[in-house]
Amino acid sequence: MSDAVDSVQALLDVLDLKDAGARTTEDIFTGTSQPMPTGRVYGGQVLSQSVVAAARTLPSDRMIHSMHGYFLRPGDVEDGITFSVDRIHDGRSFSTRRTQAYQAGVPIFSMIASFQDEDPGVDHQEPMPDVPDPDDLADPALGPEAQHPMTRRLFNARPVDLRHVPSSIYFEVTGDPAPRQAVWMRARRRLPDDRLLHRAALGYLSDLTIQEPILRAHGIPWSYPGLRVASLDHAMWWHRDARVDDWLLYVQESPSALGGRGLATGRIYTREGVLAASVAQEIMVRIPQD
Repeated sequence: MSDAVDSVQALLDVLDLKDAGARTTEDIFTGTSQPMPTGRVYGGQVLSQSVVAAARTLPSDRMIHSMHGYFLRPGDVEDGITFSVDRIHDGRSFSTRRTQAYQAGVPIFSMIASFQDEDPGVDHQEPMPDVPDPDDLADPALGPEAQHPMTRRLFNARPVDLRHVPSSIYFEVTGDPAPRQAVWMRARRRLPDDRLLHRAALGYLSDLTIQEPILRAHGIPWSYPGLRVASLDHAMWWHRDARVDDWLLYVQESPSALGGRGLATGRIYTREGVLAASVAQEIMVRIPQD
């Protein structure tokens, strides 16, 4: 079995939360983490797990449509994660849930999410921009970006295939600095036919590369000496269903950065141009001034 297949199975495993069987005023679930080169829990992982935990307390036809979360502390991939779900509200069409993820007795991520039954209504969307096709773009896992040991480990551990437009910023930012980019992304192999799984996995993907328009605007690659980046919060709105094992286009831009914080927004489209989701994230970014 290849590393790519192993990494996809690892994603499916971490999204398969266990019901702890404990009941206080909240529902309790437990989960594990994917191995990461840094030893820290990937934020998109704990976000997607929190989505699954909240959804476990609802009928399967009441689907998540929005979440707002804060990354509170770095997680340790060696430790298990406990998820507590507070059933805040259940209405005729909408439900609200709060999920907190804990390690060592303290929260590492806190989320409020809203779920809705299928309802008819007005329908419009921002059109997808015209960008090169993913099949015409180089795979960074096969190029010079993968020659560094840390980057190679990251590519092997990641269950997602990425193609940057105009190019990746792992080691350099080519062209004129600009606060925008696009990234094609998909899971490395087919996933089960499960709407919740694909929405949770889209949450997982949404935390990948969203920080990069901020760095690209200032010509700063990920390899910049002393660079420190951490996600502070994350908001996501699921508009329409999409399969994460098909190519998705993540269009990203940064409207502002100031005071050690940068804001990035994104829109996720299917290859056919259907707007599947919108994303916003603020990050801490620290760059040595010397």
